[in-house]
Amino acid sequence: MSRRILITGASGCVGQYIAEALYRHSDAQLLLLLRDPSKLTAVPAEDPRITLLVGDLRQLEPHAAAIASADRIIHTATAWGDPERAYQVNVVAVKRLLALTDPERIEQILYFSTASILDRQLKLLPEAMAYGTEYIQTKAECLQQLEQHPLADRIVALFPTLVFGGALPPGDPHPISYLTAGVGEAMGWLWLAKWLRAEASFHFIHAADIATVCAHLATEPHSPNPEPGQGSVRRLVLGQRAITVNDAVASLVRWRRGWMPAIGLDLRGWLIEALIKLLRIEVNAWDRFSIRQRHFVHQPVSPPERFGLVSLAPTLARVLELAAVPHRGRLPR
Repeated sequence: MSRRILITGASGCVGQYIAEALYRHSDAQLLLLLRDPSKLTAVPAEDPRITLLVGDLRQLEPHAAAIASADRIIHTATAWGDPERAYQVNVVAVKRLLALTDPERIEQILYFSTASILDRQLKLLPEAMAYGTEYIQTKAECLQQLEQHPLADRIVALFPTLVFGGALPPGDPHPISYLTAGVGEAMGWLWLAKWLRAEASFHFIHAADIATVCAHLATEPHSPNPEPGQGSVRRLVLGQRAITVNDAVASLVRWRRGWMPAIGLDLRGWLIEALIKLLRIEVNAWDRFSIRQRHFVHQPVSPPERFGLVSLAPTLARVLELAAVPHRGRLPR
C-alpha cells in the first residue's frame, strides 16, 4: 500500500515543488492542505492520487480524519506580519496538527522552520527570541516546544536558507518565491552595489532542490536522529555552499553582461548607517542584529548531494537561468 503524505501550505512555492516531486517520483497518496485550490498549478488536482483539504491551518478539525490517516506529514505552512496570526499559525496550529495525528500510524513529520534562528553550529540563536520579528520568535518558540514533544524522535526540522523558486516571466507552473520576485528590484541597484564591498556571506537554495531532499526523506525509512550533537529533533539546514555577498554581486553583474570594478568601498558601520538614512530604509532590531552578524552560515548544510542526490541549481548563475532573468534589457514584472 502506498504511503499517505499530508502537505500543509500545499499551494505555496515550496509546497507546490514538493507536491510535484512526490507526484512525479513516488506512488504516494497526497493530501494537500491549502486555503485556495485555484492557486494549485504544479500538480493536477483532479488526479485520484490527490486529495484537497481546503481550509485554514487554524481550523483543522474538519480535516481531523484525513490528518489521522497520514503516514507522513510535510509541514510547510507558515505566517508572518501580524503577531497574533503568526503565533496562532506558527505555534498553536503546529501543536494541534500533531495532536490530530495517529501516534500508531504517523512515521515522520518534516517540519519547516527558517535557518535564520540557528547559529553556525545549528544551535538556537539567543537573539532570535530577543530581537526577532514575530515570524522569527514564533519559529524559535515552536522549535523549543518540538524538542520536548512526545513525537520528537519522528520529527525532522528543516531550516531553509534563502529560497529561490519560480520564474519572472509568466508561464512557469510554480509560484514565484519572494526572493526571486525581488530579483528585479535588486538588479536596479547593481549600479551602486558593484562599487561596494561587504564582508558577509550566506547560503541559498532553490525550491526544487528543497523538494528533492523532502521527497527523499519522505519516501525513505525513518530512523531516530543520527546527527551528532543534536537533540531528539533532527536539524537539517537546506542550502548550497556559502557564497560571499561580494561574489553574489559579481555573479549578478556578470549575468547582466555588466562590468565589475576591481576595487570598491568597504561597507563599514558608519557607512551602512549613512546608506540607511540616505535611502530611507526602515530597519528593526532584527535587521540591526543581522547587519552586525554579517555571516549567516551553517555547518553542516544539506543540499541534495548530502543524500547522494543531484542539485538542480547549485550556483547562483543556474538560479538566474531557471528564473529566466534576461541578460540585458528590462526585467519582466
